[in-house]
Amino acid sequence: MSDAEIPGIPEAVTWPTDGILTLEWVDHLMAVFDWCSRNLPPSDFPSLVPVPVFDCLVLTASKILHKEANCVRIDPSPLDSTVVVVGDVHGQLHDLIFLLRDSGFPAHNRFYVFNGDYVDRGAWGLETFLLLLAWKVFMPDRVFLLRGNHESKYCTSVYGFEKEVMTKYGDKGKHVYRKCLGCFEGLPLASIIADRVYTAHGGLFRSLVVKLPKRTKGKKNRRISFNQEMKSLSLGSLEELSKARRSVLDPPWEGLNLIPGDVLWSDPSMSPGLSPNKERGIGLLWGPDCTEDFLKKLHLKLIIRSHEGPDAREKRPGLAGMKEGYTIDHVVESGKLITVFSAPDYPQFQAAEERYRNKGAYIVLESPDFDNPVFHTFEAITPRPKVNPYYDYEDVIDSDEELDFSRNDVVHSADEGQSAPDFHI
Repeated sequence: MSDAEIPGIPEAVTWPTDGILTLEWVDHLMAVFDWCSRNLPPSDFPSLVPVPVFDCLVLTASKILHKEANCVRIDPSPLDSTVVVVGDVHGQLHDLIFLLRDSGFPAHNRFYVFNGDYVDRGAWGLETFLLLLAWKVFMPDRVFLLRGNHESKYCTSVYGFEKEVMTKYGDKGKHVYRKCLGCFEGLPLASIIADRVYTAHGGLFRSLVVKLPKRTKGKKNRRISFNQEMKSLSLGSLEELSKARRSVLDPPWEGLNLIPGDVLWSDPSMSPGLSPNKERGIGLLWGPDCTEDFLKKLHLKLIIRSHEGPDAREKRPGLAGMKEGYTIDHVVESGKLITVFSAPDYPQFQAAEERYRNKGAYIVLESPDFDNPVFHTFEAITPRPKVNPYYDYEDVIDSDEELDFSRNDVVHSADEGQSAPDFHI
């Protein structure tokens, strides 16, 4: 069936001549994405979302994102403002559209913080990411997009996003994929809301142990010696977070730039202390005592992170499952640690006979203090449009099992001298 024979075909998206987005433009983009997912083969996607439109949107968004701090500070005003915190969405476009409509579109008094993992596993990662970039461009001071561990070259090469882009844009696919990777590098790592709430994809991070030896006579520069063993791990400061180099395709697991990897990959534990996250091969595990120390030191009340869906949580002893889309993991004297996951019936493609059928959730923080979370749960939008997966979901390594990072086709831009680790996504 040709485009002319398909009923209700929308107009192709065009970039505004003045470069200024409107609510009508974003709403049209959302409608086009929804329509394409139900009526067009993926290879016809550029007929409605041409490469020049993609280029303008990603370039405009990237300029905004790269100017933001590693940890964005959000001051929700006016007085009647609310802040919506969203967890992983993983290319589940229709569930994201429902969430936006259910909670209300971004507005003057409605802020959004997205905790990352926009792509991979689900079949509409590109549409999901571009829709959120459009909202960011339209309302840059109301929509905040943080980075997840899947916004990386490694994860997108394993879990489908790279293949999705190549399928949808054909001979322009490499160009589109490279532009997305560049945009990923600009995504901030964390946020602090109303000086009360810290949000990040994975969670907490270490202080880097460095020492500056005495300057050798005749040498102008000092050589920094890094304690690779990190025998005495301690929590990092916001100053250290602010100085971390986030513009890497894959956050390093060793060297001088560990904080981005910690923020994106770490997990809470019920065991006290701070320790290497051996299950994932990158990041940390932190206990309730660390949650208390972090909240108390920074005068915060909540930590809201994401990163763990129902597949990950079923193998985490002592921590609650993700059936409802959120868990309260630590309750300490100074406040709480919460995990929120916003992709219902996740993952979209499941090899197991019995699906998880988890709910998705989002959190609303209300004035005046923004530290009393209101949880909203929702079911997956059904039926999902039929589509083929972009990765081998039956054979791909599961969330908590060993992954081979030594693949030759994965290019790293992290610190020099790194060896290939095993990651558990």
